[in-house]
Amino acid sequence: MRDLDKALADIFAIRSQIAAGTAFRGYGPATVAATGVLALATALLEFWWLDDPSDYPLSFFAGWAATAVVSLALIWTEMQARSQRHHSGLADAMIHQAVEQFLPAGIAGLVLAVMLWKFAAEALWMLPGLWQVLVSLGVFASVRSLPRSVAFAGGWYFVAGFGTLILASQSHALSPWTMGLPFAIGQFLMAAILHFASGETDVEE
Repeated sequence: MRDLDKALADIFAIRSQIAAGTAFRGYGPATVAATGVLALATALLEFWWLDDPSDYPLSFFAGWAATAVVSLALIWTEMQARSQRHHSGLADAMIHQAVEQFLPAGIAGLVLAVMLWKFAAEALWMLPGLWQVLVSLGVFASVRSLPRSVAFAGGWYFVAGFGTLILASQSHALSPWTMGLPFAIGQFLMAAILHFASGETDVEE
């Protein structure tokens, strides 16, 4: 039994090593771009419906949370299909690796939102910028299994995040556009990079 467990562990380790050196092709450019459209649509709807988002922070962030859930569902669904098509037997290992790279930033964003809401509601104006910075860290963490040029998208989110913080610091107000525009531009940029970059030659060794 010990030999069988060791053999299975060795196989898992080998599969993980192969996956770590393989370009991940589970992200579809069209779906990534669609999440950018969702960001713009959410910003537009909140601009129409919320006279002053700072007076309705729960509604403001609930709208963006719903957009994030829909976006993640779209990406996850296509990730499963594309991974099976492009990575075959390595699909599960590749998906696990992709999720593992982005998960810390996602969890940090969720915990940060809850913490600010419960203990520092007056600082909620910082959350859009902080979320963008965390997304940039998630993108940078994914560079080793994606085209290296996705670092440009990570750089955009990093700069946009701090720009949003500086802009919002003047009034401490929430705005649908300081969420919608940075995320839309970032997702469109990511989609363009995934579309044009060569997944076989533009990935870090």
